[in-house]
Amino acid sequence: MNTLVRKARSRVAPAAHASPAPSRAPAAPLAAGVRSVGEGWEGGALVLLTLVALSFGILELYSASAFLARGEGHPGHYYAVKQLSIAAGGTFLALVLSRIDYRRYRMWAWPILAAVVLMLVVVILPGTQAIAPRINGSRRWLDLGLSFQPSELAKLALVIWTAMLAVKKEGKLHSLSKGLFPFLMVWMGVVLLVFLEPNLSAALLIVLLAALVLFAGGARIGHFIVLGMAAVPVLWGQIEHASYRMRRIIAFLDPTADTQGISYQIHQSLIAIGSGGVGGLGFGNSRQKFGFLPEPHNDFIFSMIAEEWGLLGVLFVVALFAAFAYVGYRIASRAPDRFGYLLAVGMTNLIAITAFLHMGVALAILPTTGFTLPFVSYGGSALLTYFAAVGILLSVARSSGREGAR
Repeated sequence: MNTLVRKARSRVAPAAHASPAPSRAPAAPLAAGVRSVGEGWEGGALVLLTLVALSFGILELYSASAFLARGEGHPGHYYAVKQLSIAAGGTFLALVLSRIDYRRYRMWAWPILAAVVLMLVVVILPGTQAIAPRINGSRRWLDLGLSFQPSELAKLALVIWTAMLAVKKEGKLHSLSKGLFPFLMVWMGVVLLVFLEPNLSAALLIVLLAALVLFAGGARIGHFIVLGMAAVPVLWGQIEHASYRMRRIIAFLDPTADTQGISYQIHQSLIAIGSGGVGGLGFGNSRQKFGFLPEPHNDFIFSMIAEEWGLLGVLFVVALFAAFAYVGYRIASRAPDRFGYLLAVGMTNLIAITAFLHMGVALAILPTTGFTLPFVSYGGSALLTYFAAVGILLSVARSSGREGAR
């Protein structure tokens, strides 16, 4: 992976400025078919990985949610069918985005970010409860006939915007005042709006994804270390200020401290994972989903996979998202220009890093919080965001193949 990143970061001029070689036609109809979803093998591999993750996700979602659905008066397949219908829309979205030249996002970066910021403001404004209701103590949803979480769109918007500005400020990224500071001002504005919902985990993830794009663009790691150390007291103050956040930290430090109270979720997750053994209990045979583990179809679906499919299932999921990362970084390394490289890095991280954070929470490596497993966990806003990321990656892959064929 480091080789791919070094190769891509060494590119200084877009291929569009090079003298084009004579074009040649595809060698066979198969080549044309591959180019319909993405140039080169990377585009086809990305589509295949997405279909595998989605298919496995629908299967496991049905198993994890059937008991919950029946308890709510729905058929057992209720959540799985809803997820499948959203996935159909996500597939169409990915197809549309794959056909849009990714370079257009450089022009659209500010309007996209402005639209998302407006939605985030509406979510937290007093007097907008009719379209931004408070659910479980937070106002994260915007209901405009179709309910969605603007914080999910903020991940995409800030990655696109950061990639755009990183290209514009390429020669200044080593400077803290002229390079990193302008990014921080915008990042903090978006993050503050998400935090006020409140949604601390989403706010931190948004900053992480944007910072990784900037680091890939050439920003100094020392600046991020210093800023991270400076942010620790502020972050700790926010954790202490909210008792439920402090309880999550205590449960993370000792999952066995209060297994009927603050450590209940993570304790039940570890029971599910440990019960799976090597081969698992078998599909549909999870015991923890019967009212023991909260959110078995969402925040802890990895625990359900480990219980029903065992270590083999865990290794399969890890390998699946490791492959996502490899293919995504391959697409980035072959991008025709710097913006395509940074955009592909950001979209790859959006999928891969979120997946590994989800697994870390289930394994008690990270404090309990709401990270979804891409294409597997239930949730429409997140699922559409992941499909959008795939569509943008395919657009970069298609452009890479066209440049390479000249």
